[in-house]
Amino acid sequence: MGGPAKYTLKYLPAAQEDFLSILDYIAQDSPSRALVFVDKLDDHIGRLELHPHLGRVPRHPKLREFGYRVLNVESYLAFYIIRGNQIEIHRVVHGSRNLDCLI
Repeated sequence: MGGPAKYTLKYLPAAQEDFLSILDYIAQDSPSRALVFVDKLDDHIGRLELHPHLGRVPRHPKLREFGYRVLNVESYLAFYIIRGNQIEIHRVVHGSRNLDCLI
């Protein structure tokens, strides 16, 4: 009966801002590459709709405590929480950033 459970993605405002920042940052070097990369990022995050546990549980104790999971896309990390059948994308940050900004 039916296919696998379908989850819906919801990008929170901070994650939307992160996407714009990533686009702007890469576009300084190459506008076309920026669009391609942001599409790729969005595509990878979109896979969570069918596979919500694709991301791992973060090592950082506070992030774990908040229920975050993290999906790694190249050098970027997408932090999300599964709430019922909705996946909330909280932040999308470069892996080199100090993760204390998420707490």
